[in-house]
Amino acid sequence: MSVSRDTAGSARPGADPAVDVADLTIDRGRTRALEDVSLRVPRGSVTVLLGPNGSGKSSLLLALLGLVRPVHGRVRILGQPVRSALRSGLVATVGQSDGIDERFPVSAHDVVMQGRRPFTGAWRRPSAADRAAVEESLDRVGLAAIARRRIGELSGGQRRRVLLARCLAQEADLLLLDEPFNGMDAGSEEVYVEVLRDLASQGRTALVSTHHLDTLDRLADSVALLDGRLVAHGTVAETTTPDMLATLLGARRVEAPAGSGAGS
Repeated sequence: MSVSRDTAGSARPGADPAVDVADLTIDRGRTRALEDVSLRVPRGSVTVLLGPNGSGKSSLLLALLGLVRPVHGRVRILGQPVRSALRSGLVATVGQSDGIDERFPVSAHDVVMQGRRPFTGAWRRPSAADRAAVEESLDRVGLAAIARRRIGELSGGQRRRVLLARCLAQEADLLLLDEPFNGMDAGSEEVYVEVLRDLASQGRTALVSTHHLDTLDRLADSVALLDGRLVAHGTVAETTTPDMLATLLGARRVEAPAGSGAGS
């Protein structure tokens, strides 16, 4: 079941949200990164986290990955505590950096096969089904023809697509993506948007941290504006008015994404 692009409410009434954050407060060293944030991300949707540098977007994603300990508040993923959800293999992530050593002799196929670990374990050899899943995932991001090419030979946008293919091979229900469009070419950007929209139509969920305004109207079911707290959460049209973005992003004037319906 897909979510209406005009609704920031919950999908599949009665189902637990994909992400359920309540009264979350996080300190990073002596700095308060987030304070009293409550956010529910419905299943079968794409929610974008938007805010300036230091607004707490990455801190929220780190909390969802169990990598920072909240001062207080509750976090549940897919109806489960964080650790249980992560152990299940139903959560996949792409960080700001691809973390790939260009000198390491692995192919795009090898990297995507890492997504099959929840099915193969650490030691079992990949099966025909695992190999088919990897090939299908690479095909979905447009990289089937270069599957055996060394990862260090690929462009930055191609490497980002390889990491998205790894998430697809993992068959994750929730994707957590931190600034995936940074330094990405237009073709790779379009692949990301198309794949994430397709996943949402299948009932899967993506939470995407970004500064990139150009993709919002095509990508997002809802936008959560962060500035150390949750400023607003709603549709693209509700949250990306020029005045709201100018205030949040510190610009004198910001054009709303095309088609958002925001007035000047």
